Order: sequence, then structure tokens, then C-alpha cells
Amino acid sequence: MTDLTALKYSEEHEWVALDGTVATVGITDFAADALGDIVFVELPEVGTELRRGDVFGEAESTKSVSELYAPVAGTVTEINQAIVDDPSLVNSSPFEDAWMIRVEVVDGALDGLLDRDGYTAITEG
Repeated sequence: MTDLTALKYSEEHEWVALDGTVATVGITDFAADALGDIVFVELPEVGTELRRGDVFGEAESTKSVSELYAPVAGTVTEINQAIVDDPSLVNSSPFEDAWMIRVEVVDGALDGLLDRDGYTAITEG
């Protein structure tokens, strides 16, 4: 189980785990629950340059289509093909199996992101 307090969060419901200079990005359980059953995920190509706030893909559910926003700036180094092949992983395992992209980031990548308590406050408030 992922330690949710070790992650950082965006107000757009993405989570970030930083390992050195590589950020792993996914969407939160709150976002996955709000979307409903995810049936399609579109992710960027490896090598895509992202600025914080850029749309990097979309998640389509039986209810709606939601854009995915980059919580960090950098270069996409890897995508999770498993969720492209089986989008339901986003609902069943948003913090473990359903990470979306990995991004090579620069210093200060997590500046301005929320901790778990801050994120919980905006989702419950």
C-alpha cells in the first residue's frame, strides 16, 4: 500500500511521488470515484515536454470525459501502458497500479503542491 502522506497533490486531483528527479503522476481515489467507471485513458507520448498545468491526457468514464493536468513540469519519460490496455485499473488501484506518467523534473518540481491534509481539506470542504 502506498503511503498517501508521502505524496503531493494538485487541486486538479493528481498525485505525485518523487524519486530523485523522476515524478510519478496519477489521479487520486477521489477523482477516480467522482468519474465513475473509467473506460478509456489517453496519455502523451514519451518525450513530450510538459509545463505545470498543461493537459497531458484524458480519462473517459461512463459519465464524462475529464482532462488530466500536469502537476509538475518536465519531460515525459514513461507512460503506463497497463492503464491504456485496462482503464479499470484507475478505479481499482489509483495509487499503485494505475500511475499514469513518469516525468523527469527540475528542482522545485513539488513547489506549490498540497500535502495529504491540504488535499483532504479541499475535497471535504
